[in-house]
Order: sequence, then C-alpha cells, then structure tokens
Amino acid sequence: MKLILLTLTLFIAHALYSQNTIGLPAIVNYTKQSYTAGAQNRQIKQDKNGILYFANNDGVLSFDGKNWKTYPLPNKSIVRAIEFGPDNKLYVGGQDEFGYFSPDEQGQLIFHSLKPLIPKDEASLTDVWEIEFYQGRAFFQTSNKIFQFSGKNCTVYKSTHWRYFGTCNNRLIAQDYTKGLLTYQDGVWVPFIQPSGLPDDFFITGATPIGHDSTLLATRKNGLYILSGQNLTPLKSPFLNQIADKYISGVTLVNNDHIAVITNLDGCYIIDRAGNLIQNFSTKEGLQDNNILGVFMDRERNIWLGLDNGIDFIAYNNAIKLILPDYQNNGSGYASIIHNNQLYIGTSTGLFSVPLYSHPDLSFVKGAFKHVANSNGQVWNLSEVNGELLLGHHDGSFLIRDNNALPIDNTTGFWNFFPLSNVLPSSIIITGTYQGINFYNYKTHQLTNKNIHAHFESARFIVVDNNTIWASHPYKGVYKITYTEGQLPKVKQYTAKENVLSSNGNYIFKIKNRILLTTSKGIYEYNAASDQFEPSAFYNAIFKNLEVRYLKEDKDGNIWFVFNKSLGVVDFSQSKPQIIYLPELTNKLVDGFEFIYPVNNNNVFIGREKGFYHINFDQYKKNKYPLQIQVRTVRVLGPSDSLLYGGYFKEVNESNTTAQARNIKIDNAWNSIHIEFASAAYAQRSTIEYSYYLEGFEDKWSDFAKKTEKEYTNLSAGKYTFHVKARNNLGNESKVASFTFTILPPWYQTLWAYLIYALILFTAVYLIYLRQKKKFQLQKEKYEEEQKRVEYLYQLELEKNEKEIIKLRNEKLEIELADKDTELASSAMHLLQKGELLTNLKEELKRLSKTSTDEKTIDQYKKIIKILGEDERVEKDWDHFAQHFDKVHSDFTISLKAKHPSLTPNDVKLCAHLRMNLTTKEIAQLMNISVRGVEISRYRLRKKLQLPTEVNLFDYLLGINGEIPSPVSE
Repeated sequence: MKLILLTLTLFIAHALYSQNTIGLPAIVNYTKQSYTAGAQNRQIKQDKNGILYFANNDGVLSFDGKNWKTYPLPNKSIVRAIEFGPDNKLYVGGQDEFGYFSPDEQGQLIFHSLKPLIPKDEASLTDVWEIEFYQGRAFFQTSNKIFQFSGKNCTVYKSTHWRYFGTCNNRLIAQDYTKGLLTYQDGVWVPFIQPSGLPDDFFITGATPIGHDSTLLATRKNGLYILSGQNLTPLKSPFLNQIADKYISGVTLVNNDHIAVITNLDGCYIIDRAGNLIQNFSTKEGLQDNNILGVFMDRERNIWLGLDNGIDFIAYNNAIKLILPDYQNNGSGYASIIHNNQLYIGTSTGLFSVPLYSHPDLSFVKGAFKHVANSNGQVWNLSEVNGELLLGHHDGSFLIRDNNALPIDNTTGFWNFFPLSNVLPSSIIITGTYQGINFYNYKTHQLTNKNIHAHFESARFIVVDNNTIWASHPYKGVYKITYTEGQLPKVKQYTAKENVLSSNGNYIFKIKNRILLTTSKGIYEYNAASDQFEPSAFYNAIFKNLEVRYLKEDKDGNIWFVFNKSLGVVDFSQSKPQIIYLPELTNKLVDGFEFIYPVNNNNVFIGREKGFYHINFDQYKKNKYPLQIQVRTVRVLGPSDSLLYGGYFKEVNESNTTAQARNIKIDNAWNSIHIEFASAAYAQRSTIEYSYYLEGFEDKWSDFAKKTEKEYTNLSAGKYTFHVKARNNLGNESKVASFTFTILPPWYQTLWAYLIYALILFTAVYLIYLRQKKKFQLQKEKYEEEQKRVEYLYQLELEKNEKEIIKLRNEKLEIELADKDTELASSAMHLLQKGELLTNLKEELKRLSKTSTDEKTIDQYKKIIKILGEDERVEKDWDHFAQHFDKVHSDFTISLKAKHPSLTPNDVKLCAHLRMNLTTKEIAQLMNISVRGVEISRYRLRKKLQLPTEVNLFDYLLGINGEIPSPVSE
C-alpha cells in the first residue's frame, strides 16, 4: 500500500512538474539558411543600438532586426566567445585567434588581432571559450591558458584544464580541474573552494547573479548551485532533480522571479527561484533543436537561444501568447468561454477544457487541456445561458456537463444560443441555425424543442434586444423577428430601402445597448422611431473609412473590431477614444469566422488559424519598448554596387543614431544611392513602420510604411542628409537617425574646372579681343578703303558730276559755240554777202563806168570803186572776226600761231575758215581770192603744217585745241 501511495505521489508530482502553462509566447525560428552562416551559435550579445551578435561557426553573426551579416575571422575559424570591452570594441575569441572588431572609415567592421602581443613561446592557441574585462584588464580563456592584457603587456596563466571562467557579482572566478574554484586578486589566482569541497565531476557551465552577493551557478551534470561569498549551496527541488542529467549548458535571469535554464538534451526551462518549473520550451513547443548552446535576455526581456543548429527567439515579454489545446491536431479557434472555473476552447477539431486557478494572467495557468467527450468535429459556438454551457456544433446542439457533450438537437448545425428574455433564467432560449432560428423551452436544467421555427436564411449573426430578435445575413440583409407566446414568429426583412443592403456584407451587433449594423458603406444605428437604419455619426467618426465586419464590447466599454483581416480595439480609457491596432495578428485570424472573448483587460482570447491567442491588454499598452532606428547600409549604385557605409561610424557598442561626424563625399558618377535602415525591436517587428525624407531633395516626411529601404537616383550635386524615424502601433516614435553625404559636382563643375573655365574664358576673351581688334583693324582698314572707295566714288561722282557739268557746260558751250559758229557763220556769210555785194557793186560800177560817157561821172565811179576796194575795212572786220573766233574756239588762232609761228595771216585766216568747215567757194569769197587760189593756199598750208597725206587737215585743225592728239612730234 505504501509503495502504491509513493508511486501515485511521484506520478502526480511528475505530472505537475512536467505541465506547461496553457499560454506560451511565440517562437520565431531562424535557420542557418535564413541567416546564411554556420549551424552552431554560442554566446550572444547586444550593443547599445539593439543589434545582436552571435558567436557562430562562420564568424561573428549580427542581426539588426532586418538583415543578417557575418564577419569572419582572418583564419575563417569558429567563434566561441564575444564580449564588449570598456572601449566599446567587440572582442572576439575563436580557434587560434582572438582580437577585436572596430569600424573603418566606411563604417565597416574590421578585425584587429591581438596575437602579436602574445609571447612567442605562448603563441600556440586552442579555442578561446570566454572573454572577460576586470579591473581594467582583458582576459581571454582557452582550455589550458588564460591570457591577461594590460595595455600591450600580456601575462599568461597556465592550467591543466580551465573548466570555467567568468565574472560573478564583481568577482572574477575560474574553475581549475585540479585546484577547484579560484578568484583573481592582484594578479594572482587564489583558491577559495578546493576540489575536495566540490561534488564529483563538478563542471560549471554558466552563471547569473540572483542577489546582491549571490550567484546562481549551472553545472553540466550536478544541477544548480548558489554561490554566496565562499559558500556553495545546491538549489534543490523535485523538478531540478529531474533535469540534473539533461546536461545543463547555461543559465540566465529572466526577471526578478524567473530564471531560464538551458540544456543540451531538453531545450529551455523557465523556473522560479525555488526551482519549480514555470514553462518548458522544446521542439514540442516549436524550437528547432533541443540542444541549446547559449541563452541571452535582450533589453526587451525576450529570450534568444543559440542552438546547435540555428537560432530561436522567444517573445517572452510579449503580451500576446499562444494557446494550443491540441498539439497533434492544431485546429482553428472558433469559440472559448470560462464556465465553472474551467476554460473551454472550441476548435475545428473539437472542444477542449482545462481547469483554472486564481492568476491575473490566465496564460500562466499550468495545466493540460482535455478533450471533451462526444465533441469531435467543427465547434461553432460556446454560450452560457441560464447557467448552462451550450455548444453550437456542425452536428447539432449540445449541453456540456462533466466534460461531456450531451446532444440536444442534431437536426441541423447550430451557430449560437441566446435567452429571449433579459430576466434570467429565461424560459425560452433561441438558437441560430443553418436554416434560421429555433425556439426551445428551458425548465430545471432541461431544454426541450418547442418545434417553433423562423426559417429564412442561415442565422449566424444574432442579437436580442427587449424580446426582439435581430439576425443578419452578410449578402441578403437584416431580419427582425418578433415572437409572442402562442403565435408564430413574424419575420420582417430590411433591405436597400432601409439602408442595410451592401454588396460586401451586413453584420449586426449590440454595442453599448445600441443595435449597430456594419456594412461596406459604413456603420448604421437602428432608429426605433422611424424603424430604419441610419448612418451612425459617432461610430463612423471613430472608424472613418474602415470596413468593419466584427464588433465586440468588453467589460470596460472598449470595442474590439476586425477589418480587412486585421484586429484593433477602440480604447475608451482616455478622454478621447483611441484606436490601437494589433498588427502582430494581421492575417492570422480565422478569416470570416473571427472570434474575440474579452474576459478582462488581462485576459482576451482571440481565435487564430491554429488554436487561440491570449492577450494581456494592459501589459500590451504598458510595454513601451525602446525604439531606436539606425541607418544600416548605404550603397552607391552603378555598374557594380559599392558599399559606402557599413553601419558604424563610432565603435560597435556606442550609440549610433545621430548624424555621423564626417561628411561622406561621393563622386558625381555614383549619384544614385540605396539606403537601408532598421529598428532593433525584435518582439514588435510587425508593428514597426518607418518614415523618412532626404533633406536637400525632399521637403516633407514620407508616410509611415513597412519599407526598410529607400533608393534615390540621379541626384544632383549638393549636400544631403537622410533622416529616418520609426513608429509602433501605439504611436510611440523613435529619435531620428540621420546620414549625411555630399554628391560632388561633376568634373566640369569642380573648382579646378572653374579655374580652367576662367582661364579658357580669359583666353577666349583675350583671343576674341585680339580677333575683334584685328577685325576692327580690318574693318577700319576696310572702312578706310571703303571711305577711300567712297571718296573715290564720290570723287568719281564729283568728277562725273563735274564731267556732267562740264558736259552740260560743254553742251552749253557747244550750243553757245554753235550759236557763235552760227553767229560766225552768219558773220562770215554777212562778210561773204557783203563781199559779194561789194564785188557786185564794184563790177556794176565798173560796168557803169565803162558805159558812161561823162568823165565826171566816171571819176566819181572810180572814186567809189577805189573806196570799195580799200582793205582797211576788211582788215578791221577780220580782226573782229578773229577775236570772236578765238573766244569760241579756245584761242585757236593763238594756239595755231604758237605751234606754227611760220604761218602768215592769210594762212591763219585759211585755217580759221577751214576750222569752221567752210567750203572752198565760201573761203574764196571771204578771202577775196579765186577758188583755185584757195586750193593752192590749202596745199601750201599742208606743207607748212607738215601733214602727212593720210591726215585730214580738218581733223588736225580740230586737234589744235587738244581735242585730238597731234600726229606731229615735237
């Protein structure tokens, strides 16, 4: 009997200790394929910017919440240990190598080895397992050596086997295989617990401070111990006794009450300070591997696990937990309810229950779900009516008692249950079915079918208001059902006339004692006075253009809602309603069958595609994780991308959000920029949105969006500053991170180019000046030539005019000459006629004298003849004629005499008469000689003038005044 009781007690204790909490935080798996590095990950660290670093088989692996990056060691060896130094550098230990990473001028991490500082006879290294900084010194621990660096001086502490090395409560301790536990004092390792005082095969694998002077030590095979001063005390509990052989590989403090213990065989345990199990995370709960090599609590108090094959993230401090009632068949969550201190979960595979006990956050209740008998299949609804738990199922309606589903009606599928009266217990219970509404009698815990129905359409959405039943069909409208005892139900359909029909759905709810109808056109309230649905100014102002299809009011008056596969809540706890979105759950609800069960602000159950979510809404609102944003990578785009900035402008562990100290300058040929940024908020990655703008190119911030990169192309020359900030769904914003760069002008816009341009311009101006000067000179010369030509032309014109004048004058003179010639001719004719008259008179007088007989008369005749024959008068007439002739013919006689002085007066007279082109006869009369005498005189004149026979005498005489050249040479 005692053996049976002991066995039963051990079985119950084992069952109790092995039970997990009903709610577990979400686990995110990062495989080696996703981070593209080695499988094993050991130590994990986080810098002041939130970036995580993992000691990985391929080097140091970093994660900024968006991108993974690997920094290998020069010898490509496995990295075992990482730690930040007081100088904010990242120190690294690997196989046969150790040193630190520090950013170069481009912000890319570069490794600097410390091996050259080691004495040459100690240069051979094994794996570096731990790195510690203590009292201004750096320590690197291998299996058989500890290297201490103080400045550039290196001291080596040797051992057969250093099993452990670390800092515990401001004390540097080490475990030596042969000397036990030692502490570092003034450069000497002093033992404080001998090996004889330690359990067999005592091997420390991890330590975490748990008090002012106490440290919790994890051992590989001996469980947990508390080190306080020089005292070592085992931490014992039934659960810890169970896991002592699980190969504990590390330990860390989760919060003030909980401790994480990792193992190589069974994943991660969360225990309390007494050693009792709180939670267990293994492959069953979603880990990739049960062999955990490293554990780390990030600054948001979430757990990171370095696995033998991958990395896992446990959102331990998240207000959202997962509830999986059936790990084997993870059905979708459709209904939940707390009844008689039992939590019931209805899924697509059946109904499950778990007992509850007093706990503010029910997700931490420990227990195992049990399947409710006779409930296999699709569960639609759980309702408590008149103190009875009713189950709406695809196969009918059931009454839940003693963890068993008792059938009530299996004629059709049932959606829901409601009391018809608001005074409980209600004697009539209505149900929504696949066909409409059924009515049931209730009496002393029994439901009987009244066989009264209001069948019109499937009635999944029902509310009851003062004995009036409202039902809606998403695509056919709203139905109002009134029922009076003893009469058949009356059904009235509300359609487009009453503003209730929309193409995308009609859903009816009772919120704050008002009948609300949500449609694709907005939210409507029922107006009893007009018996119509009218647009709700209040709710439409809150939801604006959101197409709401599910509403649920909690006990505090907050309204939970679903829209477009997303979840939100209208929080009325402040002076003004505030919408809080829960983007973590977007696209994870049961589409079209959303379910929300708000028990209180610490416990809200929401159906998901696999099981349920549990939300501690108060914690969700209070979790104000620090938001930081960083510019992680800047590349210039070209034929081949080139890294411009690698994410660090200070040391690794320095704040990296403000603008970098130096202004990076970029050649104009690389004027297209690709910028990546990230916020290291790992538990709330899905809630983070980003906004940015490029100062110098844009003048306002972009809209907040999920995008974590931005590209700018063909930027003109100038200085730019890229600003970016992050915001979560609660409206909290990060500080602005900035990155400044300058696009240099193209070569043709540089200072040297401008100097060359100035020189070219000066030269060009000078050449233009010379050219213009030459051109001016040429123009001047041309002008002068033109002037000369003009003057010449003018002169010619003058001469022409003069010639014209002369011509006119000559013409006038010719006319005058002609007149003179005419006058001369007239005078000559007059002389000629006078001569003829005188000759005739003389001849007549001679004849009369011959015929007269009177002597006296004859004497008188002779006297008259004598008088007529005198030459004086003739000479005087000639002189007058000669003067007049010379005036007309430019001193012809004078020129003739000057040229031929040998000419006699009669020769000159003959020339004048010939010049006047008189006939021989006319000349004979004028000269008072015979015609023969004229001919002889002409012949003699040619002789005197020495004229050749071919020269015309008249032409020659015309040339005496220069009109034609003289053929006679002087």
